[in-house]
Amino acid sequence: MTNLRLSMALDHYERHIPWIEGTAGMKGIDLNLLIIGQEGIGGRRHERMLANQEFDICELSLGSYVMAKARGAYLTAIPIFPRRLFSQSQMYINTQLGIKEPKDLIGKKVALRSFQTTLSVLAKGDLATEYGVPLDQVHWVTTAEEPVDFQPPDNVRVERMERGKTLGEELVRGSVSAYLSPRPPKPYLEQAREVGRLFSDPRKEEISYYKRNGFYPIMHVIALRTELVEKNPWIALSAMEGFQNAQKIWTGYMDDPNWSRLTWGRHYLEEERNVFGGDPWAIGVEANRSNLERFISYEYEQGLIPNKLSVDDLFFETTLNS
Repeated sequence: MTNLRLSMALDHYERHIPWIEGTAGMKGIDLNLLIIGQEGIGGRRHERMLANQEFDICELSLGSYVMAKARGAYLTAIPIFPRRLFSQSQMYINTQLGIKEPKDLIGKKVALRSFQTTLSVLAKGDLATEYGVPLDQVHWVTTAEEPVDFQPPDNVRVERMERGKTLGEELVRGSVSAYLSPRPPKPYLEQAREVGRLFSDPRKEEISYYKRNGFYPIMHVIALRTELVEKNPWIALSAMEGFQNAQKIWTGYMDDPNWSRLTWGRHYLEEERNVFGGDPWAIGVEANRSNLERFISYEYEQGLIPNKLSVDDLFFETTLNS
């Protein structure tokens, strides 16, 4: 049987090196691998998959995928999660405004890339669920277009930052009090004294979060065109097996103490394994069910989906027993 020729769009993470160097693959498939991020020329991978199904297989924002799926998008997924983040390290504040704890954000203007960016959904949900900061008691300010149309809850205030204004400058100026973002704002990277993290010890807070909830929150999923896998159901398991193999290869790389440029990379890895006690990057539906259920609830509570999906609704049927 002739191999299928399929395109796959991934971001340029170190965990994707097996795909980039060709040591990982999918049985029965000749892959046209496309390394495409979100930022810069040639980016906007999420929007291109959602709007035009430009790729056969694509690393996709979990937040936008769940929204699209709830609206009947002809997409499906396999339970592979190539990007994860805790929200606590991604909460930045103006340090001059007297913000000492999450509840100090009540009544303040808080910026987001978009209301539906996966980290935005997670951080808003965590603030409400874990720290007593209700969604409707913050004035939300977004800085980018929303990939999927939605109507926020009537009691929730969301406005778009005025064009021409720069998020970093507004955070330094204090016209927004905080910024929840999957990437650090420029003034933070430049060590501006006006910008710091909400949590003084975010790693300690994230370990506590993990111990309370038992998961490392998912940011991205691997999505496929539904038409493709309905015609060729074997593709879903072939793709899943390929990612499982890539993870084994990537994990093996990390046994070399100088594989990373981080001086104490091996020490960090051993410490992480002691903290988590298992694999925080677990593959499969069951190992991630509570993680995904929490996120779906956040999307529903924030008005991003009209009704709650089940976790099983997100994945192609042949992968549900994983």
